[in-house]
Amino acid sequence: MILRNLILSVLLLISIFAFAEEEPQWKARWMSIDECQSEPNTWLNFRKTVNLTTVPQSVKAYIAADSKYWLWINGEQVVFEGSLKRGPSPTDTYYDEVDLASYLKPGKNLISIRLWYFGKQGFSHNSSGKAGLLFDCQAPGIEILSGDNWEACIDDAFGTCDEPNPNYRLSESNILYDARKDKGRWQLSDGQVKGMQGTTEQGEAGVAPWGKLVRRPIPLWKDYGLKEYVSVERRGDTLICKLPYNAQITPYFKIKAKEGVKINLFTDHYHIYNGNVPNIRAKYITREGVQEYENPGWINGHNMYYIIPKEVEVLQLQYRETGYDCNFSGKFECSDDFLNQLWIKAQRTLYVTIRDTYMDCPERERCQWTGDAVNESGETFYALSPSSHALTKKWLLELAGWQKKDSVLYAPVPAGNWRKELPSQVLASVGYYGLWNYYLHTNDKQTLKDVYPVFAKYLSLYSMTKDNVLEPRFGGWYWGDWGDNCDMDLLTNAWYYLAIKGMYLVAEELGFESDSNDYKEKMLNIRKSFNEYFWNGSEYRTPSYKKKTDDRGQALAVVAGLADKEKYPALLKVFQNEQHASPYMEKYVFEAMMIMGYDKEALARHKSRFSEMVYWSGLTTLFEHFHMGSGGFKGGSVNHAWSGGGLTISSQYITGIEPLEAGYKTFKVMPRTTGLSHAKAVVPSVKGEITAEFTDAIKTFSLQTNVPKGTAAILGVPIKGIKQIEINKKVVWKNGKYIPNDLASEWKNVYNEHICFLVRNGKYKIIAHK
Repeated sequence: MILRNLILSVLLLISIFAFAEEEPQWKARWMSIDECQSEPNTWLNFRKTVNLTTVPQSVKAYIAADSKYWLWINGEQVVFEGSLKRGPSPTDTYYDEVDLASYLKPGKNLISIRLWYFGKQGFSHNSSGKAGLLFDCQAPGIEILSGDNWEACIDDAFGTCDEPNPNYRLSESNILYDARKDKGRWQLSDGQVKGMQGTTEQGEAGVAPWGKLVRRPIPLWKDYGLKEYVSVERRGDTLICKLPYNAQITPYFKIKAKEGVKINLFTDHYHIYNGNVPNIRAKYITREGVQEYENPGWINGHNMYYIIPKEVEVLQLQYRETGYDCNFSGKFECSDDFLNQLWIKAQRTLYVTIRDTYMDCPERERCQWTGDAVNESGETFYALSPSSHALTKKWLLELAGWQKKDSVLYAPVPAGNWRKELPSQVLASVGYYGLWNYYLHTNDKQTLKDVYPVFAKYLSLYSMTKDNVLEPRFGGWYWGDWGDNCDMDLLTNAWYYLAIKGMYLVAEELGFESDSNDYKEKMLNIRKSFNEYFWNGSEYRTPSYKKKTDDRGQALAVVAGLADKEKYPALLKVFQNEQHASPYMEKYVFEAMMIMGYDKEALARHKSRFSEMVYWSGLTTLFEHFHMGSGGFKGGSVNHAWSGGGLTISSQYITGIEPLEAGYKTFKVMPRTTGLSHAKAVVPSVKGEITAEFTDAIKTFSLQTNVPKGTAAILGVPIKGIKQIEINKKVVWKNGKYIPNDLASEWKNVYNEHICFLVRNGKYKIIAHK
């Protein structure tokens, strides 16, 4: 049976977040101060002076905090916003690893840390309930440990703005900074600083309420530095500062003012594109004279607003962008402007919706809805450098790490005020498009081993009816998609099949033969019963469902492989007449139509649905919904990565680059011209950069690509009208027959729409004559 291998994996649940790196031997103690009552939005300053005789080449510090910290050594910033939102499981906390060697010097060194304690639960943070900091630095001749021998104070210059407060999903508070209470240059001075007191020990590493310490699995943020705005426009007391694109920023200003003037800070995503709920802003109260300030809590938007009374002299306005440490290594461009703009906006949307976790949106919720993460992770592999893969691993491990005692998986996690299961989103995550797609692109078998028993336990919660379709599991929210006409039973059955398909492939890869056989048998039975129960001769439909035909369910049936080719013409009619899918599920409609071979029709539908947001002037990201409301955007965000599925489809299907074996050991390049005369993509695979470029002319079709070292590729030429094919100027196929050669082997397979060849590493130029 499916669960027989779980007995051997029980201990795995305890150590699911153990990473390959050697864990630190903790000596430090958690610290705080007696005065701290762990009120929400508490800020603490910590300092310690140490004397060193020498500085080794590597000096690793391990730092844990609830919730965020900023680190300086000798007045130089080392970490800008360290620590991750808590936690890897309901009881545990992440820690950072930072190499201090390049910041330390022989002699006296001042270590300064500012701690921001959220003190609030949220949809992406599980508060421990207690402010605390742990600092452990051990190296030859060096031992710097947190405990009762530092000095610290509450930084009461930081407070909380008046109402409205951020909505309940956000763990961050609106920051008020009163410069009249400024602590001065406490990070720089090694002398006495007013208000400092001794720290108090709060327990050893691993103690409650912070729990087990888990190594940060993703990089520290990339800091792009302070930059000038694109433009600054003054309207009365309001300065509107244009950003180059939708970015995660911290605003900075330098001014000359009298004491007690109030300055408000927010972006257009607070003021205009707010989804009808309050998110995050900041306020500053001036002291006398020249002063500068950078608000430490990040916000995002296209325009930064400074509300500064006219009597204040503005000397400088800047912003700092920080974000996930990766590059925009993926590329796509073609002869269709819509696809070019869609791809660029999707890439930008993806980047602004990743940080501590995948996020549905970066201002309203900042939370990791697991169905959204499925789409986002698929985009990541084609759009961003491989360092971004760690965020997908973190998402999968967190989903597993938060499993309830009754085996239920739920999301968003990490979260302190959400416990509801969305079955369809969880099924999407544990299956083909979630876990298996991650493995295909990364070859990270350890993560398969870590989460397989957890995901298998979850799937054991499902049972079948006498018709061999799913007994409905409503979970906490029986949600399938935004919008109307959602055939939930149809959708859930298709997602379940995709979950079983993904777990079958994982079980095969891990050598769990009995499990894979069980999954395979279940797939065969479901495939038969699914079509018998849901297909009515012209569409898939739950017999008791009476609303309009759900295009989402048809799409999932196709991408899952449940729909046979004979049904494709009927399904095409559905896709041409029914448009109910949200931008989230439209990705699967686009993919289904490509799989069926209706490339031009697929592109036409995607254009009809996405053109408004793709061509919307002044916004660089894709919307949560398809349209703007009258008088501004109503009820949704203008930066939702669930809308970026077209990016994946463009790279994976139009230029045809897709892994066939884990980690691109073997991959395919099989373009689908989709009515385009030209397309080019760059995919930043774990084996190296893969480029594919095709040109479809009247008399020839050409394809240029590279195959990285240590890989093999299946190269495909669209078969229609082709008479002769040359690879690197050698004729390899003519008049329907393969011609033996030393460059490419004939590849006979199921890819009926392409003439295929197997090649090893190298550069290839294919010319196909029509």
